[in-house]
Amino acid sequence: MTPITLRVLDGADRGQVYQIRSAPITIGREEGNSIQLNDERISRYHIKIQLDHEDLVLTDLESTNGTKVNGEEVQLRILRHGDMITIGRSTLIFGTRSEINQRFDRLGSSELLEASDVSNSASKDQLAVKPDWKENPNYQLALLDLDPPGLPERLSPGQAAQLSEVFEFFHMHMRRIVNDVEISSRSPSVEVSHEQWQKFLDLQARLAEYLRQIGSPG
Repeated sequence: MTPITLRVLDGADRGQVYQIRSAPITIGREEGNSIQLNDERISRYHIKIQLDHEDLVLTDLESTNGTKVNGEEVQLRILRHGDMITIGRSTLIFGTRSEINQRFDRLGSSELLEASDVSNSASKDQLAVKPDWKENPNYQLALLDLDPPGLPERLSPGQAAQLSEVFEFFHMHMRRIVNDVEISSRSPSVEVSHEQWQKFLDLQARLAEYLRQIGSPG
């Protein structure tokens, strides 16, 4: 397996580069972790990264202050090169510069990157995520738009049926909301009734509840 690279962008350990030969990896402030960070807001054992078939899966270990990936609170997340993991006051980026750029090149989003040394002969390994990433609230959304997650594989027939029912539930309700939208030919805006807006907010709340249940199955 290719070594797993995590680089600290922010926090007391800023600039540290960790290359771990293989998963599982634990990150926390206690000795005995694969990566020990000097950050009092990080739990003793904060997150775990483990291999599941070909995916690297991050799990929040019921930490006190939670875990964010690309600015979004998570309990479980499949990691991809370029993902930024925030725990406590520390932020780590997953992948080498070369691995991150290979992903962005594939997505056709090289505008997210910049050369650390301005040179026509600079190699692709000298590209990095722009330093103003913290000011971009849509970083995660931009990545998802470019690289939407695939459906899980290796589902049992029962699990596939359950997943299908969940998607069908949201699809039917969203279709009803969309059908009730009023579009004016004289205005570029659309109007939604207060009732439909409340239904939309309820759908968002239900999705949040599902995400919480999946991340904390116990």
